[in-house]
Amino acid sequence: MSATHVQSKGFLRNKTPGDVVFMLVFGLLCVAILFAVVYPVYFVMIASVSNPSLISTGEVWLWPKEVNFFGYQQIFDDDRIWTGYGNTLLYSVVGTALNLVVTLPAAYALSRPEFRPRRVLMLFFVFTLFFNGGLIPTYLLYRDLGLLDNWLVFILPPAVNVYNLIIARAFFEHSLPKELFEAAMIDGVSYLQYFAKVALPLSKAIISVIGLYYLVQHWNDFFTGLVFVRDNSLQPLQIVLRDILLSNQAFAGGAGTGGGSGVGYDQQYADQIKYGVIVVSSLPVLVLYPFLQRYFEKGVLIGSVKG
Repeated sequence: MSATHVQSKGFLRNKTPGDVVFMLVFGLLCVAILFAVVYPVYFVMIASVSNPSLISTGEVWLWPKEVNFFGYQQIFDDDRIWTGYGNTLLYSVVGTALNLVVTLPAAYALSRPEFRPRRVLMLFFVFTLFFNGGLIPTYLLYRDLGLLDNWLVFILPPAVNVYNLIIARAFFEHSLPKELFEAAMIDGVSYLQYFAKVALPLSKAIISVIGLYYLVQHWNDFFTGLVFVRDNSLQPLQIVLRDILLSNQAFAGGAGTGGGSGVGYDQQYADQIKYGVIVVSSLPVLVLYPFLQRYFEKGVLIGSVKG
């Protein structure tokens, strides 16, 4: 009899029937929630490589059938896709780096009790969560600053996210021992040295979390390119995928005006391209997330729980 089997029998022996029923129901509930979250993503992936006619008739639900890559071929044959990918990678990497460089020092300064203006400054930051100037004043401001049709419009305006700033501030304030700071001060360490050599190495969890938040924010940024950028060479991936999707839907609609069997065919392949667009836009972030998952839960909770 294996040690694992013995341990499991001992574990169950200490449980009442009510505990066993609760654990069973709770486990089934977790499986159901996991299925509800994972299956839509899985279905989009298999639908993007399956025969569109089988998808429309509901025959594809667990495994792909009559696999073809027509949707992906249509997407990647468009030269704009590579320009969009390059732009989005640039905006995401540079933007996230700037976000961390600005957010972390600001959060550290606002977490120090000896920094007297911190409450007033925090009030100004929180004020921006509830009020803004509106779209037209923002557009006029960007125009006067020379940010229209400028790649910096994706980088500079969202340099600080107040929500992420609050999370990082709570982490620095409640999760780093005060005794550690006092010991560093006795050794003659300055505030900047303490931040760089002590606080940051102990903050990998929160850095990973807010870094992922910022990365996803930049990767999914659609509105900025739609409103403030007209130069196609500067458009991010989301706008390029939108244009590809709209052009294929227009083609399907145009083909339908003449009637005949081509209507359903063209619309079905337009739907397959739609599924492919979803996968192309989401896959890089989904691939990156498992590498940061071990920091994610810890980083979110550690800044909100004192002690």
